[in-house]
Amino acid sequence: MAKKPNYSFEKRQKEIAKKKKKEEKRLNKLEKSAEEDQTPSVDDADTVINSSD
Repeated sequence: MAKKPNYSFEKRQKEIAKKKKKEEKRLNKLEKSAEEDQTPSVDDADTVINSSD
């Protein structure tokens, strides 16, 4: 007699994998936004004030 498949276990494993992937995406998004906040914008870095008149 063949072994009966455990669909509950398979479903639970899929749910865990989905949650893990979603969490990784969330963390990557947070890291990316944090990096953008830390780097100065181009306008701030290139602005030079000349008062030699």
